[in-house]
Amino acid sequence: MKLFRKKYENYADEQLMHLLTQGSEVAFDELYHRYAHKMHSYFHKLLYQDNELAADFCQNLFLKVFEKANSYNNSYKFSTWLYTIASNMVKNEYRRQQYPTPTLFIQQSQTTHIDPQGPKNIDQEIFQKKLQTALNKLEDKHRLCFILRYQEEKTIKEISEILACPIGTIKSRIHYTLKKIAEDLKLLNPYTNKNERFNQ
Repeated sequence: MKLFRKKYENYADEQLMHLLTQGSEVAFDELYHRYAHKMHSYFHKLLYQDNELAADFCQNLFLKVFEKANSYNNSYKFSTWLYTIASNMVKNEYRRQQYPTPTLFIQQSQTTHIDPQGPKNIDQEIFQKKLQTALNKLEDKHRLCFILRYQEEKTIKEISEILACPIGTIKSRIHYTLKKIAEDLKLLNPYTNKNERFNQ
C-alpha cells in the first residue's frame, strides 16, 4: 500500500479528501497514515490513558471520516474537522458512561508556555507534579481548551471551530485556565507570557 500511497505524499489534506469522495482508498490510507498516531494520542489523554479504548476510538474516528467524506466542507482545514469529530466522540462518551473527570497527564515539553517564578533551580519534577494536580482540578471545558491549545498546538480560531464556541469564549477560558493554575500553584505568572498571542 505504501508504494501506491507515495504518489499522494505531497498532496494537501483537503485534496486527499476530495479524492476520497471519489472513492480513493489510497487517499484514505494516506490520511490515516498522517493522523492515526496523533489522534490515538489525543484519545489516550482524554480517555483514562487506556490504550485499547483509545485504539477503538481512533478506528471509529476514521470510519466516520470515510463514511462522512461527502459532508466535509473544504472551507475548513481537514485537521479542524477531524478534531471536531473526535472531540464530539469524547464528549458523547462522557455523557453515555457518566465518567468522572479523567486524569490528565502531560509532558514537560508541553508546558513551556508557563514559567515558574522564583529560583531558577526549582526542582522540575516537583513543579510538574504540582502543575499536574492543578490541571486536573479544572472543569472539562477548561481542560479541553488547554489540551487543544498547548498539547495539540491549535490556534484560537481552530479551537473555536472545533468546540463550536465564539473566539472570545475560547480566549476567556484559556486566560482563566492559566490564571487558575497560577493561583493554585502560587509559583506561576497568572497570565500568558509575552509571546502568547490570542489573535492567532
